[in-house]
Amino acid sequence: MKRTAVFPGSFDPVSSGHVHIAEKASALFDIVYVAVGENTSKNCMFDVSRRIEWLKIATAHLSNVKVISFSGLTVDLCRKLEVHFIVRGIRNASDLEYERAIADTNLMLAPEIQTVFLLSEPAQTSVRSTILRELIRNKSDVSVFLPAGVDVYE
Repeated sequence: MKRTAVFPGSFDPVSSGHVHIAEKASALFDIVYVAVGENTSKNCMFDVSRRIEWLKIATAHLSNVKVISFSGLTVDLCRKLEVHFIVRGIRNASDLEYERAIADTNLMLAPEIQTVFLLSEPAQTSVRSTILRELIRNKSDVSVFLPAGVDVYE
């Protein structure tokens, strides 16, 4: 039986931090679905197709990563794909509190699905998509925060 995981997120935009977590997950699991969520409560800066394209570019070096999109609950996606692990990146203590609450809720909804927390690289702890979007709105050079091949200004 293959060990599979889902790494869900909005990836708006995809950052180097996201790629580092995908790389770590890729080393732990046979298949990792990087799942771009269509979250109705978020006003995304970039459309889903662009985020998928960027993720495919950024994870092309990871042969066991598949980029997909989904809507609805992550646990429902996991059940559909017959996946028993959700991967989440943790940058700091506030991330841990927030992600723990989601993981606890998911565990109550789907006890067969476990959440695995992976720590971000030290250089990535301050990188937040919210900050990146503000920098992008103000036409700042954000290339240091983005994976190679991702150009948010194209």
